[in-house]
Amino acid sequence: MLANSLLLLVSATLAMASPCVRTSPTLPVNGGDKELPSPPAGATLQRIALGLGIQNYTCTAAGSEATATGALAMLYDITHLYPGAGRRALDADAWAGLSAKALNGHAVPLNLLADGTGADAQNPFTADAALQLDDLADLPFLGHHYFNAAGIPTFAISAGTFLGKKIDGINAPASADPGPDGTGAVTWLYLGDAGGSEGLKYTYRVLTAGGNSHGCKAAGKDSTSYATTYWFFS
Repeated sequence: MLANSLLLLVSATLAMASPCVRTSPTLPVNGGDKELPSPPAGATLQRIALGLGIQNYTCTAAGSEATATGALAMLYDITHLYPGAGRRALDADAWAGLSAKALNGHAVPLNLLADGTGADAQNPFTADAALQLDDLADLPFLGHHYFNAAGIPTFAISAGTFLGKKIDGINAPASADPGPDGTGAVTWLYLGDAGGSEGLKYTYRVLTAGGNSHGCKAAGKDSTSYATTYWFFS
């Protein structure tokens, strides 16, 4: 089970920058034939974020393969919810299901276009505010995820700014939540610095829910809601 995989150790023990964390968080594994590599020796975990937003795609024609064209997401600090982190920490099952809980239980916090082709290009993000998820205390706002003018995935959070490039990726496990659209969970990713990052060197996208393309029914743009956890390292 995915939740149980959280209890497995990867080869590196990760240091935790926040003094409130009593247990060093360990990257999840998905139990497949391949796992994402551990961060380099000496890398320090800065934040774990919940990302809630959309994956964007374009189609050249009906029946063509959708092309990924970026993503937009609001980011919320969930470092304190990691199992064993303190009095507000979740158990392993709740932690593993947090992305699915957010995706299926909360509206995407973006200014979405009515036709489902993305978000307002001039004002994509809603107001910076904490996220309320059912019985959880408010999740503090942490930052934004977007693709810059050069098409580079960018994360702007309190710990720094990260411009990423893909180092590795693996399919999400079969147990991952497919999202309300039933499209399936986007891949898990390991990103390195594409140049220009400040304060951050590596980012992981793991525990994904939803986000895959709806498929190409006609030429044009499309977007799919997704949620995930991002792990930021310096």
